[in-house]
Amino acid sequence: MEKVNLKLIQPKTIQEQSVVIPGSKSISHRMLICASLSKGTSNIENLLKSDDIFLTRDALKQMGAKIDEIKNSHSQVKGFGENPQGYYKDIYLGNSGTSMRLLCGIAALGNTQYVLTGDKRLCERPMIELLEALSMIGIQAKSENKNGTPPIYIKGNSREGGRINIDCSNSSQYLSSLLMMGAVMKKGLDITLLGPPVSSPYIDLTIDIMKKFKVTAHQIDMTRYRGLGQQSYIHGNFIVEPDLSNAGYFWAIGAITKKMIWIKNICQNSLQGDLKQIRILEQMGCTLKIENNQIGICGSNLIGIDVDMSDTPDAVPAIAVVASFAKGKTRITNIKHLREKECDRIDAVSSQLIKMGIRVNQGEDCLEITGGEPNGARIETFNDHRIAMAFSLPGLIVPGMEIENERCVEKSFPNFWQILESL
Repeated sequence: MEKVNLKLIQPKTIQEQSVVIPGSKSISHRMLICASLSKGTSNIENLLKSDDIFLTRDALKQMGAKIDEIKNSHSQVKGFGENPQGYYKDIYLGNSGTSMRLLCGIAALGNTQYVLTGDKRLCERPMIELLEALSMIGIQAKSENKNGTPPIYIKGNSREGGRINIDCSNSSQYLSSLLMMGAVMKKGLDITLLGPPVSSPYIDLTIDIMKKFKVTAHQIDMTRYRGLGQQSYIHGNFIVEPDLSNAGYFWAIGAITKKMIWIKNICQNSLQGDLKQIRILEQMGCTLKIENNQIGICGSNLIGIDVDMSDTPDAVPAIAVVASFAKGKTRITNIKHLREKECDRIDAVSSQLIKMGIRVNQGEDCLEITGGEPNGARIETFNDHRIAMAFSLPGLIVPGMEIENERCVEKSFPNFWQILESL
C-alpha cells in the first residue's frame, strides 16, 4: 500500500502582523512569454519560483529563449523575437493548464510542429475551443482526441491573422494566448467571443502586461477584442507584483482568527482579479484596512453571503473555508469552470468540508455552505495546491487538521508552509 505524506497543522495563537507574499503566478507566466517574444534582453525582478513557472520557463527555453537567474530575485530573458525555434521532442507541461493554454499561441508562431503534453490530469483537460480558433486562421492545431485534450500538435503554417470566433466560457486564457500571439501576425487578430468570458480580470491583466512591452490590444466591447498586427515586443526592466491569489489565504486567516493580517507591497489599483477577495471578506463582516501599500483583513462576526465568483475562481476554496465559520448560508455561484481545474474543485471543496462536519450542497456551477463549527479532519488534496492551502487554514484554530501530499503547494507557492508556520 502506497504511503501517504501527512502534514499536521498545529493550532496556535495568531497575533496582528504583516506578511510578504512572493510574485504573482499569472504575471510571471505572461512576463516570461512577452519577454521571450522580444528580440532584446529583459530583466525581471520578483519572478515567482514555482513548479508551474519553471514549466513555462523551460518550454520557452526549448523554443529558443535564453533565461537565466542572475541572483535570487532577478531573472534575465533574451528573447527569440517573433520566431520561436524548432524543438523536435515533446514539450512537457506537467499539470500546468496555464502553461498549456498560453503557450499554444506561441507555438503557433513557429514554422515546425510542436507537441505540447503533460501529466495524466492535464491530458484530461479539454482545449477544443482554442484549437478550433487557431484553425480558423490557418494554423494546424489538433489533438488525437475529439474533445481536444493534450497531447496537442501545433504547426504555424500562417502568419496572416484575421478574424476568430471563440468560446471563452471555460477559460479566459484562450483569449490571452491569442492576444499575445496576434500582435505579431500580419493582420493582427479580430476576436469575437461567443459569450462573456470567465475570469475577465485576467484578460485585462494580459493586455496591461503586453502594454508594458510596448504592444497594444484593445477591448472593443464585452465580447470583442482586437490586436493590431506587425507589432514588436520591446525588452525592458520589469517587476512582478505579489500574487493576490496567494495573499487570499492569509487574508482568510485574518478572517477566521479575528486578528488583523496585513499583506505588504500591494497596490490597491492592481489588475489582478483576486484583489476582489478583500471586498468579499468585507461583505462577510471583516474589517478592511488599506494604508501604506499594504492591505489588512480582520474578522469579527462572520456572516454568510451570496457571491458570484466567476471572475475570482482561484479564491473559491479559501472563501469556502471562511464560509464554514460564518453564521448562515454562503452561496457561491457561476463557478462551473472550477470542475476543469487541477481537480474538480467544486466537488473537492464540498467533500472536504463535509469531512469537517459542515453542511454543503453543490450544484453544477455553485456551492452552498452552511456555516457551523468545523472539526479537524484528514484532508485529501487531489494533488491540488489550492485545496491544500485553503484547508490548512482551519488547522490554526481547530485541532486535528491533517493535509495529505502537502508538497503540491510547490506548483504556485513553494514557501507557503514556511510562512504559515512563522505566523
